[in-house]
Amino acid sequence: MAAEVEAGASVPGMATSNMCSTAEELAIQKREERLRKFRELHLKRNEARKLNHQEVVEEDKRLKLPANWEAKKARLEWELKEEEKKKECLAKGDDYERVKLLEISAEDAARFERKKKKKNPDLGFSDYAAAQLRQYQRLTKQIRPDLEQYEKLREESGEEFYPTSNSLLHGTHVPTKEGIDKMVGDLEKQIEKREKYSRRRAYNDDADIDYINERNAKFNKKAERFYGKYTAEIKQNLERGTAV
Repeated sequence: MAAEVEAGASVPGMATSNMCSTAEELAIQKREERLRKFRELHLKRNEARKLNHQEVVEEDKRLKLPANWEAKKARLEWELKEEEKKKECLAKGDDYERVKLLEISAEDAARFERKKKKKNPDLGFSDYAAAQLRQYQRLTKQIRPDLEQYEKLREESGEEFYPTSNSLLHGTHVPTKEGIDKMVGDLEKQIEKREKYSRRRAYNDDADIDYINERNAKFNKKAERFYGKYTAEIKQNLERGTAV
C-alpha cells in the first residue's frame, strides 16, 4: 500500500519534468529558428550591399563614358556581325548583298526607304548654284563607265596615262563615236525634260501694274522679295507724294 502511494506520488513529478523539458526544447527550437532567419537576413543584406556597390561602380563607369557610347557600341557590334556574315558568305561562295536583301523583311525595307527620303529631302529651289549642284549630282549618278575601254586606253597610253605638270594633253584625246552619241542622247533627254517642265504661277488681277513687260514684272517681283522690307517706307512716300 505504501509502495502504491509512492508510485502515485512519483507520476506527477515525472509529468512536470517532461513538460519542462518539452518547453525547453520548444524554446531552443524557436531560438535556432530566429538565429537561422537572422543569418539568412544577414547574408541577404551582404548580398544586396555587394550588388548595390557593383551597380554604383557600373553607373559611375557609364557616366564617365561619352554621351553616344551606347550608339557606338551598338554600331561596332553590328559591324562585327556584318564582317562575320561576309566571311561566311565568302566561304560558301554566296553573294553577300543578295543574301542580305533576302533576309530583309518588307517592313524593314519600307522603314529604310522612309529614312532615306527623310535623310535626303527635296528642298526645292533655293538658288542657282544649289540647282546646278543637284543637276550635276543627278547626272553623275547615271554615269556608267566603260571599264574595258578604260583598261585599253591605259595600256595604250602607258606612263602618259597618269599626267604630270609637264604633260601636254590638249588635242591628244579623240572621243569615240559611241561616247559622242551617248552625250548627244543625254543632252536631248535633258532638253526634252526641260520643255515638259512648266510651273503655273498665280496671277492676281487686283495687283498694281508696276511693269512694262513680262521680263520687267519678274525683275520687280525679285527686287520686292529681296529689298521690299527696306524700301516699303520710300515706296509709300512716293505714292503719297510726300517723298523728300
